[in-house]
Amino acid sequence: MQINGQHFHTIWAESPNSDSIKIIDQNQLPFHFRLKTLKTFGDAFSAIRDMEVRGAPLIGVTAAYGLFLALCGPDETELTEARLKTFCDEMKTARPTAINLAWAVDEMYKTLKGISNIETAKSMAFQKAEALKQQEIEASSNIGDHGLKLIEALSAKKNGDMVNILTHCNAGWLACIDWGTATAPIYKAHHRGIKIHVWVDETRPRNQGSKLTAFELKQEGVPHTVNPDNTGGHLMQHGMVDLVLVGSDRTTRTGDVCNKIGTYLKALAAYDNNIPFYVALPSSSFDLSLNNGLSEIPIEERNADEVRYIEGKEGKVQLVPDGSPVANYGFDVTPARLVSGLITEKGICQANESAINELFEK
Repeated sequence: MQINGQHFHTIWAESPNSDSIKIIDQNQLPFHFRLKTLKTFGDAFSAIRDMEVRGAPLIGVTAAYGLFLALCGPDETELTEARLKTFCDEMKTARPTAINLAWAVDEMYKTLKGISNIETAKSMAFQKAEALKQQEIEASSNIGDHGLKLIEALSAKKNGDMVNILTHCNAGWLACIDWGTATAPIYKAHHRGIKIHVWVDETRPRNQGSKLTAFELKQEGVPHTVNPDNTGGHLMQHGMVDLVLVGSDRTTRTGDVCNKIGTYLKALAAYDNNIPFYVALPSSSFDLSLNNGLSEIPIEERNADEVRYIEGKEGKVQLVPDGSPVANYGFDVTPARLVSGLITEKGICQANESAINELFEK
């Protein structure tokens, strides 16, 4: 996708033989576009933990590159299974909710297990991280192709009039290396010349919508409007939303969807107003080991300062009275019964165990 007319991914190696990785520092957007270099395992771990990289697919790929960087240290002369397991176990603790992190780490572990020669391990780790990155890019593009059909149908139903889509948080190319999940159908429709407009939830407390989704939509020339999080229900009641399209950090085998806090409320409003609510996600965001999202998915509780303060173009400002307690849950779970369908790189399916099993059998 584009920043100031130039194509970027959100993570890349500087060269095929590079021992450093570049990222777009998303904590600086939208006011400053800055690149950051990751040179060590600790750099990659911190980038995930501190949300310099955000979004489940990007978190997973960053973790993969981080394990490659772990092998590039001057003290790494031989890769033992114990050492490999230590790196993998530690990387999984960077952020607990997005399943792509554990999935990518497990993929790297399977690739590197049993390899002791450090140069061979480094080469295979780099190649695997690059492959996982490409896999996520292709998944996002395919999600866009499948989701485009939904937007085309809505456009035809409205005789070519504007299709209004509401999205929550950032499930765009910034979160997914390229194309995005929830935004991929939007970009494909925009490129196709379909009239679309996106309602962008600000997504408190980190404002991933107003800062990141709005930034990338503006860069791509997609008509959009930023709205306070609590506006979605009003928009739906007044016929101003045709489709709700969100991403997922973890989806169970039964179709329960864990996504950024506030997603559940949008699903309820969509259900009450008979508006389709679709979730766009790659296969790497499914956790087929889980049955009940409400009781089994770990919900990250983040630093209270994210709520106490808001960070804007001119710096950080306190919002909450001194001494007031703060709760900062990062995610919520939308039950499968509220989900109209799941848009994956393999196609669109119902949010139930039978349909998801059939999808993976493909």
